[in-house]
Amino acid sequence: MKRPDGRKPNQLRTIKITRNYMKNAEGSCLIEFGETKVICTASVEEGVPPFLKGTGKGWVTAEYGMLPRSCTSRIRREKASGRTEEIQRLVGRSLRSVVDMDSLGERTVRIDCDVLQGDGGTRTASITGGFIALADALLWMRRRKMMDTVPIKDFVAAVSVGVYQGVNVLDLNYLEDSKADVDMNVVMRANGEYVEVQGTGEGGTFSEKQMRALLSLARRGIKDLLNLQRKNLPKLSL
Repeated sequence: MKRPDGRKPNQLRTIKITRNYMKNAEGSCLIEFGETKVICTASVEEGVPPFLKGTGKGWVTAEYGMLPRSCTSRIRREKASGRTEEIQRLVGRSLRSVVDMDSLGERTVRIDCDVLQGDGGTRTASITGGFIALADALLWMRRRKMMDTVPIKDFVAAVSVGVYQGVNVLDLNYLEDSKADVDMNVVMRANGEYVEVQGTGEGGTFSEKQMRALLSLARRGIKDLLNLQRKNLPKLSL
């Protein structure tokens, strides 16, 4: 089976991370998974949501959106759609899983993920790039002596896997994703623990054996993404 872009089944797209992409943000990057391009920014805000006031704990949250011409035809400028809210919650949960909220203090770090160009895997790119922006924002806070340490417990990244034309493939682009029999998004920390697994039989069902094989393939891809994050964050020692 030949993939549309010529990759091997277990091969990621070309991944590129450009740190400090936005001048005014405390942390930011442009992350590219092949033709998918997402700007991730992190903004530090004093205060927390009402349910955390007085606890001394901080909060990390995320917002996500696609620009009107991020796809092949114009989409309406996004408001709060069900898909958007679901992705925002996924990104937020994933990033909160690696932050020590007690050490953050009563501050909020808001991650904005804006899709410049979509070609599949925008949510996994948002998580992987969102971590870079988050880490840079927390490093920024430490440099300004807002905290004694950087309250990050681990690295976290995400990738898609699926069954395309009967073959398990890694990091699906849009053409593969739109025709996949099985589509799965996997979020994993560097310690090997899963944060979230979203799996759907789009064109059919899948067995436990197939699921295990897909998770194994995702682990391989995420390991490469985690190594790339480490390379881009040499001052973040965990």
